[in-house]
Parts: sequence; C-alpha cells; structure tokens
Amino acid sequence: MDAPFASTVDTVEADRIISIAILAVGGQGGGVLTEWIVDTAERNSYRAQSTSVAGVAQRTGATIYYIEMCPDRGRQPIFSLSPTPGDVDVLIAAELMEAGRAILRGFVTPDRTTLIASAHRIAAVSEKIVPGDGRGRSEEVDAAARKAAMTFISFDMEKIAVETGSVISASLFGALAGSGTLPFPRESFEETIRASGRGVEASLRAFGRACETAAKGEVADDAASPSPARPIEEATGSPRLVRAWRQILDRIAKLPAAVQEMARFGAQKVVDYQDPEYGMEYLDRLDRAIACDSEEKGYELSKAAAKYLANALCYDDIIRVADLKTRSTRSARVRREVGVPGEAVLHVTEYFHPRIEEFCGTLPARLGSWIEARPGLARWLDKRLNKGRHIRTDGVFGFSALWAIAGLKRWRRSLLRHRVETTHVDAWYKMALDRAQSDYSLAVEILKCRRLIKGYSDTHARGLSKYDRVISAIAMLEGRDDGADWLRRLREAALKDEKGEMLDGALATIASFAGGADAGPERDG
Repeated sequence: MDAPFASTVDTVEADRIISIAILAVGGQGGGVLTEWIVDTAERNSYRAQSTSVAGVAQRTGATIYYIEMCPDRGRQPIFSLSPTPGDVDVLIAAELMEAGRAILRGFVTPDRTTLIASAHRIAAVSEKIVPGDGRGRSEEVDAAARKAAMTFISFDMEKIAVETGSVISASLFGALAGSGTLPFPRESFEETIRASGRGVEASLRAFGRACETAAKGEVADDAASPSPARPIEEATGSPRLVRAWRQILDRIAKLPAAVQEMARFGAQKVVDYQDPEYGMEYLDRLDRAIACDSEEKGYELSKAAAKYLANALCYDDIIRVADLKTRSTRSARVRREVGVPGEAVLHVTEYFHPRIEEFCGTLPARLGSWIEARPGLARWLDKRLNKGRHIRTDGVFGFSALWAIAGLKRWRRSLLRHRVETTHVDAWYKMALDRAQSDYSLAVEILKCRRLIKGYSDTHARGLSKYDRVISAIAMLEGRDDGADWLRRLREAALKDEKGEMLDGALATIASFAGGADAGPERDG
C-alpha cells in the first residue's frame, strides 16, 4: 500500500507549478532575463508563462516580472498573472534593496523561497533626496534576508557583469542556474544564451562565473562586508606636478599618525580640485587645528578638520561642474551604467540651469560684486540667464563649451565665488578653533556642521540656510555640559528633514531651556 501512495506524492510534487519573481529597474535587463528563463523551461519540455507589472519610475518602483512553469503533461495548466505573498519559489533581485522590498511585501518566506540578490547598491530617489546620508543599511537587509529566505544567495553580480563585459541579467541567470532550484542542466541554460544571438561570448562569461559562485552555496557575506579603503593615487603628469605632490606627502608624513590618513585623502581631493598650491593652503589651515589638539584627546579635532576642510575648500561652482562633466572617467562610467558597448555611439545631453548668483560668482571679484550691488542690473541679467539649457556633450560644440568653462580653474582664486567661499570657510574654522580650549567637544561638532553645506545652486543655498540656523544656536549652548550633544542633534535633525520641520522643533526646545532666547533666523520657505 505504501508504494502506490509514495508514487502519487512524487507525481504531484513533479507536476507542481514553480513560481519565479524578478525585481529589476530600467537598464538591468529584467525582460531579457525573463525571456531566457521561459526559453530554458520550454527547452526542457515545460510549459511556462511570463507577465510583468511596470514600476512607477526608474527608482521609485521596480518592474516585477513573474514566471510560472510546470512539466508539459499534454494539458494547459492555469497560471497566475502576478506573484502572491507566501507563494514564490524563487525571488531574483537585481539590486540589494529590491530584495529588501520583496521581503517587506511578503514574497520571501523561510519555508519555500530561494532568494537570489546582487549585493551591489543603486541609490533610490528616496535615498538621494535626504540632505545627509540617506542610504539604507545593506547590513540590515542582509540580516533580514538570512532570516526570511529558505536559501539566500548574494554576491556582487554587477561587478561580475562589468568585469566580463556583459550585463547583470547574464549574472543573475548564472546565479539561478548555480542555485539548483530549477530541474534543468547547466548546458540548457547556456544553450539559451547561445540561441539569443547577441553578446553571446560576454554573456556566457558572466553566466559561468556567477553560476560557479552560486553553486558554492550561500555567499551573502559580500553584502555585509565593508568596502575596502580607497588607495591614494600615485601622481601622474609633468615632473613639476609630481614633485609638488611628493612634497605634500612628505609634509603629511610629519603630522601626527592619527591624522595622516584623513589628511592624505583631503589633500588628494583638494589638489585634484585645484592645484598643488591649493593643497599646501589646505595643510596650512590643518596645522592650526593640530596646534590646538593633543594625543590625549585622540586628535578628534584635527581629524574632523582634515575631512571637512577639504570638503569646504572644494565647493561646487560652474567650473567644477563643467570639469567633472568633461572628464574621460565620467564618459566611461556613463557607458558602464547605461550598458553601452565600447563600439556604440553614446549621445549625452547635459542639463544646466544657472542663476545670476552662479554667473556673478564666475566673474572677477570686483566685477561680480559690482553687478550684485546693482539689483536692477542683476534682475535684468537674471531674466536672461535663469533658464534651463540642454547641452549635447557628445558633439564638438557642446563639449568644447564646457571644456572652456572648466579651463577657468586656473583663475578661480581671483573670482567672486572663491572670495565668498574663503571668507565663509575662515569664519567657520575660526569659530571652531576659538572654542577648542574651552569646549573641545563643541569645537569638534562645529567643524562637523560643515556637512550641511554641499551641492550647487539651489541645493547649496538651502544647505547654507540650514547651516546658519544650526550655528545660530551656539550662543545658547556655550557653557553647557551637553552643548556639543545638542549641536549634534541639531545637525542631524537638519540632515534628516529636507523641509526643516525637525530642526524647527529642536531649536524651539533649546530656546525653551535657554530662557526663551532667540532660536535663530527664520526658515526659508
């Protein structure tokens, strides 16, 4: 009696519908991956059906591709059109946070689902718009995936695709094959790629590496491991520039050991932004912080100065934007991210929206100040300048225009924007160092407030407004044991909330225990 019953159970299990959900955004090849899976199933005498539900936009909602398949027994099975929570056998996520969203939606269950996710990250719009660091924590998604899935396979499949000259869909396909969740031989997957007829060799290379990696088991440690430190680049160029950079490194080597690493990265950023002489100016300013510091305090003030001085001195202006947009490394990055092969022609259109402030900032200091001092003239010019412009940088004219603007870097020190920024940096730095002896912790937090000022045009103006409001509270916090902690809270509140409502509440709280003191300037609308 037992044998017929067991045979019936085996038949039912073999005929069970296998469900696969794929979450991917534009450019990640989710449609191609879906076609490959369906084709592989049909090659192995399976019936398969695929559907897709498009997301709202590029990074506000991934497209969900859904596949159901079962052995062809001569009758038409009834397939579902979309995945159901708790009823997904394989969930493939083309990026780590998409795996997290799938878990939240109930598509991943510990008694059934094999979760295959690339460990690399693409920042979502919701992460980018946060004034501070809005990135989701990869470690949290990794931990949740380990608990939520029956099997979790995760490694950097985008890296494999780039290194093999392919796209991530080939890596995901290989990971699916290596996971062993589908009853098909590896050769069948590879034959599907060959039959596609495009980019076959590169796709097979990516497929093979991903398949072998996934076959080793659960390799999710890549998602949680910290990124290795970025090495300091060796100087290249004229002998004069190489000598100047080595002099900077020799000078950094004489700084306290605790400060050297951050100082090297800061100097590299400043020199790349301007020139070696600017790097020496950066170190001159850093020496002032070190003179106020000590080993007993861990050189926290100096390390903060090394980091935030570099950021402050490398402000974003029209020259910087043009410089970054005309670098060869940017063209290579765009090609890689969009997935354009080397032999294909890539058309790139840049968008600019300069205001009168940016225009005047790029003029010699006296001329720019003269225009700004005449509101009528400034308004007349702004009406003609303050409009969006599209510039094709894949053509000679557009690229040459930006290249010429980037070439103004050699005169940057004489321009109005540099004078304004230098004055502001000196005032911020002096404010911190003047308090280093009386309230060391408060001085460190003042330096860290420079995080609030970043970006270009309107973004810079909003950050500067928040900085002014946070710094306005120092008068109420000086002399308090918890003054540094409150300044930190103000800064974090400003970074988390774009509208500034959290900052309003924190300032009101400080004003209440400071005896009704003024909470700072009015917030911009």
